Amino acid sequence: MIWVSDLVEKLIVTTSSDPFTRGLDYLYGVRSLALDPEMVSEVYDLERRIPVCTWIGEHIDAVNASLNGYLQACRDCFHPWEQPPTQICAAPLAQSFGIDGLCNLFTNPITLLLDVGRVEPSDWLRLVVHEYAHAHAGSPGHHLQFARSLTHLCLGLGIAPPPTSQPHPEAWLCCYPHCAPSPDPSAFWRGERPDWRSIQLQR
Repeated sequence: MIWVSDLVEKLIVTTSSDPFTRGLDYLYGVRSLALDPEMVSEVYDLERRIPVCTWIGEHIDAVNASLNGYLQACRDCFHPWEQPPTQICAAPLAQSFGIDGLCNLFTNPITLLLDVGRVEPSDWLRLVVHEYAHAHAGSPGHHLQFARSLTHLCLGLGIAPPPTSQPHPEAWLCCYPHCAPSPDPSAFWRGERPDWRSIQLQR
């Protein structure tokens, strides 16, 4: 098990005021929280990483603050003794993995790592709900305990719970609750979605 700080921000040790350097340091720090460091591969793309890291260096605190608000809403659906220790952060994930987010149960606290650029900002809460259900269930997979945790969260947060009559529940649960995909996952990280805060408020 990897032991990390309670606050993701403390993983990033830099004295630089340069946004690009701060953003690059952040991505290198987040790589240690992923199930596979190659899930955060933006650090290798010498051409694309300049605008992405610069935007991250300037805006990631605000993005993670929004995600922490959603994480707290998920925690509040359970009694304190039922809340697993969790932390949350955003980062662009390599498209080759084909995922919008992950729950790393092997860090302490459990890490929810989300590529918020892959879904519409109005659905960020739904993305957090899915990954927090994994953390609460305490094991990977879309099994019965995951379904129970997910249903409890959905009911507590005003989201329609997953149906119970599907013939292949695991296949259904792997992408529930549904999130509207972003037409260009990289656009957010290039700073081309300046409206993300106002879109969040419309949910």
